[in-house]
Amino acid sequence: MVSFWVEVFVMVLVIGGIFWALNKYVIANCTVSGISMEPTFDNGDRVVAVRHAQLKRGEIVVIDAPDEPGALYIKRIIGMPGDTIVSKNQQIYINGKKIAQPWLNKGRKMIDNGEDGFSGTKYSYTQNFTLSSLAKTADYRKYYTTTQLKTMQRTNKVPAGTYFVMGDHRSVSKDSRYIGTIPKDKVVGVVKWRYWPINKMQFY
Repeated sequence: MVSFWVEVFVMVLVIGGIFWALNKYVIANCTVSGISMEPTFDNGDRVVAVRHAQLKRGEIVVIDAPDEPGALYIKRIIGMPGDTIVSKNQQIYINGKKIAQPWLNKGRKMIDNGEDGFSGTKYSYTQNFTLSSLAKTADYRKYYTTTQLKTMQRTNKVPAGTYFVMGDHRSVSKDSRYIGTIPKDKVVGVVKWRYWPINKMQFY
């Protein structure tokens, strides 16, 4: 009888260890907090992100928040390392070419109604900017050295090893327009599955 319970205890430890290792090194189980990715994700949605997955433009990622230690943000990769970025008239131009942004289609029909202090703007509203212009802002001075800022001002390029991310709810999202580009080692994982709520379950 004693040996039976020892076996059960060992089995529980092994299974618990496997789940712990998976969650720490393979996947990340996260809950969406806030409205910056609406209507793609809503506050309270639960997602699974795969760690160390290949990072590509358009992928949804979970990142360590550079301005809130211990917090995680969910955003979408728009600019890759070395890309030039220009936002003009609600369009994003990467390396001089307009990119398709199908993830904004629903938001083009939705209007802010007091969310985070914004009212009357479309969810998809994207200010005009370049990386060069962002590098001159007070926000960027919090995250970059003078040399880095001068380089971005001159080249308009995403710094090597970093990614320019934005929320799909562009009008309210706190993203790379304000918190700078995200180093690769601050990307927790790529979102592959929303499992909650069940009626919105989806793979990405």
